[in-house]
Amino acid sequence: MNQLRPLAGALRSSSQWMRGHVGTGKRVFDLRRNCSSGVTEPSLAACSSSYVVEMYYAWLEDHKNVHESWDAYFRNAEASSSVESGEKPLSMLLQGRTMSQTPAMSEKVVEDHLAVHTLIRAYQVRGHHVARLDPLGILTADLDSFVPSDLITSIDKLASYGLEESDLDKSFQLPLTTFIGGNENTLPLREIIHRLETSYCGHTGVEFMFINNMEQCQWIRQKFETPGIMKFSAREKRTLLARLVRSTRFEDFLARKWSSEKRFGLEGCEVLIPALKMIIDKSSEAGIESVIMGMPHRGRLNVLANVVRKDLDQIFCQFDPKLEAADEGSGDVKYHLGMYHERINRETDKNITLSLMANPSHLEAVDPVVQGKTKAEQFYRGDTEGRRVMSILMHGDAAFAGQGVVYETFHLSELPSYTTYGTIHVVVNNQIGFTTDPRMARSSPYPTDVARVVNAPIFHVNADDPEAVMYVCKIAAEWRTTFNKDVVIDLVCYRRFGHNEMDEPMFTQPLMYKQIRKQEHVLKKYADKLISEGVVTLQEFEEEVAKYDKICEEAYTSSKDEKILHIRHWLDSPWPDFFKPDGEPKSMSCPSTGLSEEVLKHIGEVASSVPLKDFAIHSGLSRILRGRADMITKRMADWALAEYMAFGSLLKDGIHVRLSGQDVERGTFSHRHHVLHDQEVDKRFCVPMNHLWQNQALYTVCNSSLSEYGVLGFELGFAMANPNALVCWEAQFGDFHNTAQCIIDQFISAGQAKWVRHNGIVLLLPHGMEGMGPEHSSARPERFLQMSKDDPDRYPEYTGDFEVQQLYDCNWIVVNCSTPASYFHVLRRQILLPFRKPLIIFTPKSLLRLPEARSSFDEMVTGTKFIRVIPDDGPASKNPEKVKRVIFCTGKVYYELAKERKQLKLEENVAIVRLEQISPFPFDLIKAEVEKYSNAELIWCQEEHKNMGYYDYIRPRFLTVQPKNPIWYVGRDPAAAPATGNKFTHLAELKRFLDTAFNLEAFQDKSF
Repeated sequence: MNQLRPLAGALRSSSQWMRGHVGTGKRVFDLRRNCSSGVTEPSLAACSSSYVVEMYYAWLEDHKNVHESWDAYFRNAEASSSVESGEKPLSMLLQGRTMSQTPAMSEKVVEDHLAVHTLIRAYQVRGHHVARLDPLGILTADLDSFVPSDLITSIDKLASYGLEESDLDKSFQLPLTTFIGGNENTLPLREIIHRLETSYCGHTGVEFMFINNMEQCQWIRQKFETPGIMKFSAREKRTLLARLVRSTRFEDFLARKWSSEKRFGLEGCEVLIPALKMIIDKSSEAGIESVIMGMPHRGRLNVLANVVRKDLDQIFCQFDPKLEAADEGSGDVKYHLGMYHERINRETDKNITLSLMANPSHLEAVDPVVQGKTKAEQFYRGDTEGRRVMSILMHGDAAFAGQGVVYETFHLSELPSYTTYGTIHVVVNNQIGFTTDPRMARSSPYPTDVARVVNAPIFHVNADDPEAVMYVCKIAAEWRTTFNKDVVIDLVCYRRFGHNEMDEPMFTQPLMYKQIRKQEHVLKKYADKLISEGVVTLQEFEEEVAKYDKICEEAYTSSKDEKILHIRHWLDSPWPDFFKPDGEPKSMSCPSTGLSEEVLKHIGEVASSVPLKDFAIHSGLSRILRGRADMITKRMADWALAEYMAFGSLLKDGIHVRLSGQDVERGTFSHRHHVLHDQEVDKRFCVPMNHLWQNQALYTVCNSSLSEYGVLGFELGFAMANPNALVCWEAQFGDFHNTAQCIIDQFISAGQAKWVRHNGIVLLLPHGMEGMGPEHSSARPERFLQMSKDDPDRYPEYTGDFEVQQLYDCNWIVVNCSTPASYFHVLRRQILLPFRKPLIIFTPKSLLRLPEARSSFDEMVTGTKFIRVIPDDGPASKNPEKVKRVIFCTGKVYYELAKERKQLKLEENVAIVRLEQISPFPFDLIKAEVEKYSNAELIWCQEEHKNMGYYDYIRPRFLTVQPKNPIWYVGRDPAAAPATGNKFTHLAELKRFLDTAFNLEAFQDKSF
């Protein structure tokens, strides 16, 4: 934007030229064409001063010469000229209708009005830079101490606008883009400046002028500029004081009882509790029924106690040093746990459900998880506009600025399949990280600048002014209700103690903490204020404090009687009716995952057709659909068709299926095509799977943004909401999960152990050495297997169904299917199991089109199921005692081994056994295979390098099955990279390990 120069100089230099051009011919002035703002209001900062005055002279000649918005602007300016102050209407002045006014005087009138309008805009754009935001009075809340020169802080700077001290008492017409006048259209300049400073330079700083929507900007201006709009009633002030008492005294109580315990208290930002309650109150008033929250550990216990309303005795019980992990039911600490609670909102008398998500110390990792769970609840409630379910995310300032997942989450906020219709972000801005000064922690002026990428308004507020905080929270809730967009509240506060209560902050921030030690507590300051106003008496305040202290003492006494912590008090995502009341599955069996041939055929027919009429599809896609139809007639299924049948059959049973990830609609390898696009009509598309059955569940397939961390977290949260849904995330290539490793480590692998939270999310990770180089070859199976918790040295003993019992004991399931039928069955088993575990599937690339990698309907019909280990069914299995070698393998390498065996004519001498399920390790089936080939040597063959893949996982487990017969490794040598980038080297490695696998003579002396 071109800033408006001081108009006096501009007018003097250009007025003679413009007067010479008036009347020489009409020029149509269109603001949208000639100014850079792109809006239809007069925007002074967007246009040069000479252009504005040129427009004015053209308007005098003919009002139609300018855009209608400027026509109205100039008409208003004339109508409001002050006769009392000696001014004449502008047209009279500039057209010479009074001989007493000179051209210079007429220019001064235009100049002064435009200058005042520029001044107003300057406050709207940059007023937050001089707002009094820091409670400590040390910093300016941003990292830029420069005060914009166009903000008036002293009378001598009026000259920068071409104004003089005598102009302070002159009245000026207010533009349509401000509400500081209330019901008045004109104000003296002195009052204009006063009202602007009150609105934008007090304890609240508002960033919003970067938003490119006029309606939204005007809405915010009205909320902050209207005189007297920030007033609170006596009742509202008393409620605020009571909430502040609870927040403050809760922290004081914990400090007295457990002075040496880490609790990551809220001291220094106690106003967070009444702030959250205000947001919830206003949202409940607008119709919100469920609020899902995420936050770091600082202040979590206080939020649990005073916002979610977790029983205090349950919180205090967790401080018991004798409490064991088994009693706690958790592998994580109390300030990481969450809770789900339905209660009455006292301010609205409406039911509201509050859910605080459990979160590890990876501070912002919970952000997309909360968004996913919110989206799921909206989906299952039919809340298509976010009117009933919403999310609140709390952040620390250092993490909000520093963690990339914050940016990823913001960029999901308005994508059709990921939007939650507006999230309220509350930044607890301690103005410090762990021990790191903000100047070393971020490059942006504010920690909240990342929110500008999605045009979210940012409300900075001094946390030691509770009423300012409440007002900002009220407006944030109204913004979310009105516009369904994200909004950020920056609570500028401080951290009274160190990173934790045992930490010494003076080591690194001596000046800040000297000031903090002198800082009066916000509760005392606000109580004194209300007492002085006569809103409450000292006695009433002391009674409120005593009442809450008594509640805490009684809960503390009660906590001594707690024997076992109740699970219901810290589950953030309960699944009513899925488990028995004691939390155990309702059964420990899994029905057949096969389907009737009629169902398979029907799904196949839809998958090979276009349900919509007059729908033009790509010619190449027509060929693919014909190929699918041909497979149906032959009773066969490839990988894509088997997936179609698994998804479609679950939809028939009312199971929602959601597939998300980069390019999943078509599939990275152009095999899936679940969304058909009309080649003639833009944005016309068809999802055939949603046309399978009447009254079927909805199939959601959605291409995601180019994000793994954020999107996988989102889908994890979506899967938390409902056990009766198949939620799948597919990586574009398997190794892309690297950038989502935090979600995998902190939530998926350990989620049940830490928080007793089942989750059935499915990860589809394309994997396989295809000679394409180290990138995108390996999905890193060794990482998942390392985190599998089954004991390699103990053979499990079960009295019931071995497969189901073992799955129930594991932390997740890892499979590498070699057939479409296996893929079909494992997807269906994921839902038919009576519990939920994460499922990791290493999916193929070359097998998608390999003719040998197809399955007959016979492997998928009623009575069939997922086979954890596929035994050899060739000649070797007929005479197992003659078999010299058994090759165990998994996935794609089976087909290369089978091809090599056939060429060498070793079908009778070598058996090949496939592990479809790798973890939990199928001890029972492997034992049966080893005993079947009792005279054979055992080898494990993999295409991955020896230090990767599966060998380190399977070797000790094979020894547990058969200690006297070790299993030998055949595959690529150890390496640093997952694969070679040289095609010739790749083929040479493949030939070498295939030769080794079938070189019986070399095997006998172990020389390989």
